[in-house]
Amino acid sequence: MPQDMPPVGGYGPVQYKRNLPAPGFRPTTLLLGMGAIMIFGFYKLGQGIREQNEYAREKMWSRIHLIPLLQAEEDRDLVRRHLADQAREKELLGENVKVYNSDRYVRPTFATTPSNVTK
Repeated sequence: MPQDMPPVGGYGPVQYKRNLPAPGFRPTTLLLGMGAIMIFGFYKLGQGIREQNEYAREKMWSRIHLIPLLQAEEDRDLVRRHLADQAREKELLGENVKVYNSDRYVRPTFATTPSNVTK
């Protein structure tokens, strides 16, 4: 009986590797997606910082515009206290005594103390 011989030109190649697709996204897709998310995050961060700066500028200018009003209110309070002090002095002493040797107005300093002291 004759022996079987291989065909002329040989057998075809044998596929021994598995040809399965890789699970998940490709690395380039993941990298591009992550980059897009980071760019969006940095954009929103910049918008937030810009908005905070605008709020701080608005707060500063509102305080600057309130300074004359607050100064006028403090001046009215000082005049009221000064006139009340002079009336009290006139009532106690009978005349207004000049404390200083000049007529120059000296702004008084008031210190408020608590009514009841606790230890």
